Amino acid sequence: MIERLAGLASNTARALQNGAQNAADQYNRATHHPRPIYRLVVNGQDITPKIEKRLLSLSLTDNRGLEADQLDFSLEDHDGQLAIPPRRAAVQLWLGWQDTGLVYKGSYIVDEVEHSGAPDIISIRASSADLRAGLTRKRERSWHSVTLADIIYTVASAYSLKPVIDQVLGKIPVPHLDQADESDANLLTRLAGDHDAISSVKAGHLLLMPVGASKTASGIDLPHITLTRRDGDGHRWMEADRDAYTGVRAHYYNDNSAERLDAIIGNDDNIKTLRHVYTDEQSALQAARAEWQRLQRGAATLSYTLALGRPDLIPEMTYSLSGIKQEISDTVWLAKSVTHSLSDSGYLTSLELENQLADDPDLAALVEGGYTGVLAWYRDEKTGKQIKVTEGDQTNPKRLSHLYASKHSAERAVKREMGRLVSGA
Repeated sequence: MIERLAGLASNTARALQNGAQNAADQYNRATHHPRPIYRLVVNGQDITPKIEKRLLSLSLTDNRGLEADQLDFSLEDHDGQLAIPPRRAAVQLWLGWQDTGLVYKGSYIVDEVEHSGAPDIISIRASSADLRAGLTRKRERSWHSVTLADIIYTVASAYSLKPVIDQVLGKIPVPHLDQADESDANLLTRLAGDHDAISSVKAGHLLLMPVGASKTASGIDLPHITLTRRDGDGHRWMEADRDAYTGVRAHYYNDNSAERLDAIIGNDDNIKTLRHVYTDEQSALQAARAEWQRLQRGAATLSYTLALGRPDLIPEMTYSLSGIKQEISDTVWLAKSVTHSLSDSGYLTSLELENQLADDPDLAALVEGGYTGVLAWYRDEKTGKQIKVTEGDQTNPKRLSHLYASKHSAERAVKREMGRLVSGA
């Protein structure tokens, strides 16, 4: 009997101890606030210990393409003990959280320093260090009967960069191209714009990839990110009139004459005309298609701020969002730029997003009128592959440009559009 009572007492004590521990764990989880951490290295010297109590703010804007990434940070200099870093100093940045560790965010070159007061503050601005010396120097040269890959390889070789180019883009023929008093950086930006692509210098690679390809510099697929309303600290969604422009026009010259002709995608009810004049019809059509696709992506935009910053997020990642509005959750979103901000308010990450387009080779064909059905694509949640959904006769379908986030949303969209076609709306 005594042994049984002793056993019951022991079990009761253990239960009370476990209950107390569980209550303590729940309290810790409820009150735990992760602490953001960072590391700054200037010209090879880790300055983090010297400035951790002086940092007022830090912001990193990560852009896609050849637009330079920008790092800004401000330091308190109330006692005058901080040295002003020299221009052209190399700055490396890591960001993260105390419980998950740091993520390397790149190397930057100081191009602007300011000291102001009172109170005394040093403000430093640095730009991404990947733009090689000479890339912005103007050149004169021409290419004849080459491919897009040939041009990229030539430019990459001049700067000891490793070329990474999409296979389909690389095979596109370039009958003639003049680089007249134009830098290689501007040439790459122009070529990317004419083919709805991204040209970028990252980690020693020169990239040319379709917008929305969502690949790293080494060609590996970027992860798809799923966010809910709980992840967000604020958002702003805006949809523009997608019918503001009904087509795009590009001018080109007729072979062996000075006659200027038009290449048109869409119709000319309210047409956007490109400024550049192209050397042949194929180049003009390609540029018009690229501009049309940019207009489709920009039909809706979304700014989204995460309550807790994520250092792993970069441009060209794709996103699915839920818990806000159906118009937002129906489609897949593509990141144009990502801004990481660190201050007394904590560590936040802000995303600038646009609609991801379906990976449909005929998307920009824009056959006008006479549609017999509707076609759309959605992203399969398990495999990440794009799958087609149709409604009606597919002899001449109307192609919905945006990539839908689920089969259900794609089916709803094609049924809605088919109803409009039937009613003539």
